[in-house]
Amino acid sequence: MAAGALVVDTRPVDQRDRDGDLPGAVVIDRNVLEWRLDPSSPHRLPVADDPARQIVVVCNEGYSSSLAAHTLQRLGLTRATDLIGGFQAWAALQKPSD
Repeated sequence: MAAGALVVDTRPVDQRDRDGDLPGAVVIDRNVLEWRLDPSSPHRLPVADDPARQIVVVCNEGYSSSLAAHTLQRLGLTRATDLIGGFQAWAALQKPSD
């Protein structure tokens, strides 16, 4: 995010309620992700106005986000990627070590 990447949290509301939010991420439900980010979509979010911007998709464990990033790349968002291990990997790094 510090370098300008758009971080997109695609986890369902029940997972976000259970585990917490990903600070600074834009929440987009997985079932509407493509048309909310597609450069040619009239329903694209204003924050997705630069097809060259890096997009990091985050799901719970990194599985559906890999597929979503691939789909976004096919739509022309060539810098789309995902967070390996998803929110759970990120959350594990946030816990203080014993």
